[in-house]
Amino acid sequence: MNPKIFEPNNELTDFVKCYWTLESSLEKTPVKNTIIPDGTMKLIFHYGDLYWHHPKNGESFLQPRCFLIGQLTKPYIVEPTGITGTFVVRFHPNGFSPFTDISIKDMENKPIPLKKLFGKEGEKLEQDILEAKTTSQRINIADTFLLGLLKSKKVKDRIVKSTIKTISQYKGLLSVNELSNQANLNRRVLARKFSSNVGLSPKQLSKIIRLQTALRSLLHNEKKSLIDLTYENEYFDQSHFIKDFKEFTGMTPKEFYREDLKMSLIFDSKK
Repeated sequence: MNPKIFEPNNELTDFVKCYWTLESSLEKTPVKNTIIPDGTMKLIFHYGDLYWHHPKNGESFLQPRCFLIGQLTKPYIVEPTGITGTFVVRFHPNGFSPFTDISIKDMENKPIPLKKLFGKEGEKLEQDILEAKTTSQRINIADTFLLGLLKSKKVKDRIVKSTIKTISQYKGLLSVNELSNQANLNRRVLARKFSSNVGLSPKQLSKIIRLQTALRSLLHNEKKSLIDLTYENEYFDQSHFIKDFKEFTGMTPKEFYREDLKMSLIFDSKK
C-alpha cells in the first residue's frame, strides 16, 4: 500500500508539494492507521470507499468523501470502510493560504468540506475528480482548478516562506529567537504571520519537523537506539524526546516500533 508521488504544474511548485495516490484492497488495508502531523495541509479525494475518523476524545464519524484536512497538531486516527482509492494534493506548510479567505488556524485538526472552502466551484471540483478515470486526469483537473484560483488570490508571505525554508534546512533545531533574528522580525510578529499563513506557530512547525526527521530514521529501518535518536535531534534528554514523540504519534517510541511504520507514516515522502 505504498503511495505514488507526482509533480504538480511548474507554476504551482511554490504552493503544492506534490500529488499522490493511494490504492489498496480491504485485505491489504490495516483496520486503523495513525496519520502523524507533518506540517502540511492536504486536499483529499476518496474515489474509493470512505474512512472513519476516531478522535481520541469524542465520537467517531465518517469523513466526507472530499475535503481539506487542516494542520494536524496531534495524531489523527482513521479506519477504512472498504477498498482504498485516494487522490491527495499535498501543500507546502504555507502553500494553501493563498487559495482561501477562511482562517487557516480555524481549520486545525479538522476535515473541511470542499463546498465550505470553494462553494459551487468546490462541488464541481469534487465531481470532476471523482469521475476521472486516471491519475493523470485528476492531476490535470487539480492543476487547472488551483491555477485558476491562484490568479485572483494574494501571493505568499516572503518572510514566512524564508523562515519555513530555514526550519526545514536545520531540521527544526533552531529556537524561535534564532528564527526571529534571521528573519529580522519580532517573534510575536513572526508568530502572527505563521498563524495566518501556516496555521502553526514557528515553534510547533519546528517540533513537527524535528520529530519527522527522527521518524524517518525509523521508517527507513536505520538501526538507532533511543539515545542516538534523542541526541542526534538535539532533544534535552530521553524524557523530552518521548514527550514530543507521544504528543504527535499518540504512543511511546517502543510502542511505535511494534506498529506498521509504513502505515503510520503514510503521508511521509522524501519530497
